Amino acid sequence: MHLYIKNMVCPRCITAVRSELEQMKLNIHSVELGEAEIGNDLTPEEQRHLEATLKKLGFELIGDKKSRIIEQVKNEIVYLVHHSDEILKTNLSAWLAEKLRYDYTYLSNLFSEVEGTTIEKYYITQRIEKVKELLVYDELSLAEIADSLGYSSAAYLSSQFKKVTGLTPTFYKSIKETKRRNIDEL
Repeated sequence: MHLYIKNMVCPRCITAVRSELEQMKLNIHSVELGEAEIGNDLTPEEQRHLEATLKKLGFELIGDKKSRIIEQVKNEIVYLVHHSDEILKTNLSAWLAEKLRYDYTYLSNLFSEVEGTTIEKYYITQRIEKVKELLVYDELSLAEIADSLGYSSAAYLSSQFKKVTGLTPTFYKSIKETKRRNIDEL
């Protein structure tokens, strides 16, 4: 049985979900971002128990196809920005369409309809959160951050950062106050 789980955005999420599935003594085949594969169907009682347990951890079982597709879009973007060293060689639309095997226009329209924002804005928001993280660590220069995230220049990164946050990267770094948000809240 394939389970689709909302708000799984990091390796710790995978560990937490795996742990809960193990505690329920389910036959686990795999657990990945946004999904888990178990060996048998859940009884209605097991389903209710799993939903309640996941909810306490900030996760949610996803039932309908549209919600699953949107969650897949989010998971791919989160993974790309926060957990991968991959820099897109094509544009985001072509990358997502290939990765998810759906027409990008369909993905874009569905995402906008349900989320109230575009895939591109969601992607930019994720990238800016990653920039904030790297600025707070204070290990890389702005040019190195721009390069590591695939920006064409530090100037373009600064411009986008200011447009999204209202602050320059330099000022953000200088205030030493963490104004970052959880990935799953974006």
